[in-house]
Parts: sequence; structure tokens; C-alpha cells
Amino acid sequence: MKDIKSMSLAELAQDLADQPSFRAKQIFVWLQRGARSFSEMTNLSKPLRERLEREYTITAPIAARKLQSAKDGTIKYLWRLADGNCVETVLMRYHHGNTVCISSEVGCAMGCAFCASTRGGLVRRLTASEMLDEVLFTQIDSGEPIANIVLMGIGEPLDNYDAVLRFLHMVNAKEGMNIGMRHISLSTCGLADKIDRLAQENLQITLSVSLHAADNAVRSSLMPINRKYDVETLLASCRNYFEKTGRRITFEYAMIRGVNDSQVDAALLAKKLGCMQAHVNLIPLNNVAESPLKPSSSETVRAFAQQLAQMHIPATVRRSLGGDIDAACGQLRRNYEEQVCAKEAFGFDRGLGSD
Repeated sequence: MKDIKSMSLAELAQDLADQPSFRAKQIFVWLQRGARSFSEMTNLSKPLRERLEREYTITAPIAARKLQSAKDGTIKYLWRLADGNCVETVLMRYHHGNTVCISSEVGCAMGCAFCASTRGGLVRRLTASEMLDEVLFTQIDSGEPIANIVLMGIGEPLDNYDAVLRFLHMVNAKEGMNIGMRHISLSTCGLADKIDRLAQENLQITLSVSLHAADNAVRSSLMPINRKYDVETLLASCRNYFEKTGRRITFEYAMIRGVNDSQVDAALLAKKLGCMQAHVNLIPLNNVAESPLKPSSSETVRAFAQQLAQMHIPATVRRSLGGDIDAACGQLRRNYEEQVCAKEAFGFDRGLGSD
């Protein structure tokens, strides 16, 4: 059967060409409002609902666990998918609106040394509907409107290119959630060929590139993808992306004690980015239990940012949210899959349990 929520309105209308033209839009709106079954679509005839039941499936995750930070109100969801796999989604509150950080894959194949999401490798890629569900059901459960989306959760978005592009167009649809492309950020560890492909789409999203080191030897030790697409190759694709789209790129840089945080590292980073329209987002490393890597001191982070500023590279230090519930950058993982997601029934845990 077809995954109806992964279909565009045009595709749905084509599938239902024998129905009145407004039917496809009615169904599309129901789906985008969180309908979990066709029986909920009460403005459709019973024969049509029965036909939809026979020919299509509707994705709808179950919240296996819900944690809320006592420090900043960040909410982390563990969503159980139809096949029993789980992914995490984080709702963050900012003065400019609520932001949801979604996953694009179950697990991750990229193997970055500082990231919990890659522990256990890649299980499978999410469908467009499953990504949409993360946004939609986070909004429904929290009761708070979503203003911004970041694809920075579990998985490498450009490793799931076609489904991610379909998701972007779906969540942007005016008949649905209607979230503007300029309110969406996509983070990649540096798949240069996919960045070149994305440039051709000419979307108005913000592209964030996880750089984390300007030196190839250091970056390769942290991020295996650098052995395929080194710093120079990656930055060439980034320059091409800017030339095609006119959209400034954000470079994410995790500050790791004694690894990439010296003044020499800052100078090399500024040199490599000097001829680009770029912004550097410095991220004090968040602790991951399995990793020996530690965050730079606040003094080191400030000195690094000052060095970049002196060399005319704009930089900010990211505010960390949700650290007390392992919801900060690099901390998401498929927690509790064995203990929780294998169960037949699920309930909310609104406390601050340990992941």
C-alpha cells in the first residue's frame, strides 16, 4: 500500500482523478492536521474512506518517552515508528519562536567521533512522512506552534536526499504546515556531491556545514567523511552553493579541548573561510558517555571567537539547550529502543529520568 502522507497534493489529486477535484485537498489537510486514521475524515463519504483504507497507509508515531529540561524547558521526544524503530526529536524555545530539531534517519553511518547519534551505525532512512510526523506531532503534543525546523537530529540529511527534499516541499506547502523555507536549516557533515546537487534546487533554506576542523588530518580523525571529501573539496562545493543560491552558509565548529581549539586552529579556519560569505557557529562540545573528547574551556572559546573576529570572520557561540536530558547537539541517540520501543503499550514519562 502507498504511504499517503509522503505524497504531494498534486500526486494525491492524480491518484484520485476520478473524485471531485476538492477531495484531494480535503485529505491532504486532514493528514497535515495529524489525522491518524481515515475514519477521522468525516467530510469524506464512507465508500471513499473504505477505498483509502484498502489502498493507503497513514504514518503516525507513538511517543515512547518524553523528557523536559528543568533548566530551560526543552522537550525531547523518543518517537516509536511503525516498524518499532525509534528516533529522537527536540523542541527548543527561543525568543524568535519555537524550533524543532528533527532526525532524518534511524541511526547514522557517518561515524563522527564526538556524536552519540552514530553509535550503532545506520539502521534505515526515514520517509518524508516520518520526518513530517516529527514536526506535526511535536506541535500537537506540546500544544505550541512550531516556527522553525532544523534537520540536525539523528542521521545525515543529505544521505537521505530524496526523502528530505520531498519533506521540505511538503512542510512548506501552503495547504499544510506552511513553514517557510527561510525558517528551515539543514545540517550536513560534508557530503560535497550532495551539496552540489542541493545547490541546483535553489531552495531558500539555511545550509549548515559541520566543519569542526580546518586541518585535514584533524578533521579526518574526527569525521571519517573527510577522507572522501577533504576540506578543500568541501569548501569548493560550499562556494558553489553560495554562488548558485546567494544564501550564506553557517559552519558549525565543535570546540574540543586540545584538539581543534588553539589560536593556530582559529587562524587556519579564518584563512580557509576568508574569501567566503560565511558565519561560524562555535559549539562547546557536549559530553557523550562513550567519547573521551572534552569541551574547551569558556575562556578558550572566547579567545577563539575573538581571533576569528580579528580576521573578519563573523562568529557566535551557540547557546546549549537541553543538556540535562541529553538533548543538546551531538547527544541524540536511539535511547531505550530495547527497553521501551519493544513494548506494546507506551506512556509519557514527564520526569527527568536518566538516558
